[in-house]
Amino acid sequence: MAAGNGVRMQPLTYDIPKPMIRLAGKNLIEHKLDQLPDGIDEVIIVVGYLGGQIINHFGNEYKGRKITYVKQDKLLGTGRALWCAKDLIRGKFISMMGDDIYCREDLEKCAANDWAVLAKKVEGKTSGGRIKLKPDGHLDEIIEGVHRQKESLMNIGLFVMQPDIFNYELVKLPGKEEWGLPQTLVKAAQDFDVKIILATFWLQVTDIGDIKKVEKILKMTSRDNNFPRNYRRPGCRVA
Repeated sequence: MAAGNGVRMQPLTYDIPKPMIRLAGKNLIEHKLDQLPDGIDEVIIVVGYLGGQIINHFGNEYKGRKITYVKQDKLLGTGRALWCAKDLIRGKFISMMGDDIYCREDLEKCAANDWAVLAKKVEGKTSGGRIKLKPDGHLDEIIEGVHRQKESLMNIGLFVMQPDIFNYELVKLPGKEEWGLPQTLVKAAQDFDVKIILATFWLQVTDIGDIKKVEKILKMTSRDNNFPRNYRRPGCRVA
């Protein structure tokens, strides 16, 4: 999903879309594509704001993987963004945000399941989607808001799903003209077991203040195109 306006990254995003911002020699999308498991042979990128730059940069393939583009004309939430690609999806797929950086090991663990959510344990006050588990440890709810628990298990925007997700009506977010993918996945979790995978590596690039910090981490930790196990970014937050 790479259609957003990148408002919190202005003025950098006046002229380029946020996913094309370069850190440690690559743009954000390249960092993500280089971590994909070997079994993934096609990428669908949902573009919007200045999307032509993404299309011109990557073309129809990246390192042997086919790339297809769909356009999201109106930013109506992550659910609507995924639904733009509905007609192109035939089997199990991974959904990722365009600006978070994950590692291959975590992607492989997620992809080994029919349904999965990548999650991170976060200490202290945080905001975002707190995951509530069923007794069997699988997904029960994702509760949006500000959380003050000593420790929270947070959704970090990477999902493994089946095309069955499109059989569910998108969930509209309260008070917004947006439809949420995590909230819609919760509906599917009442019918399917959605496994929770704990992330060993995760970096957010939320605003300009993150750029130098994230670039430093990437330069320190990247080895042979893979990130180390159990790396924890100090002060990690969920937005």
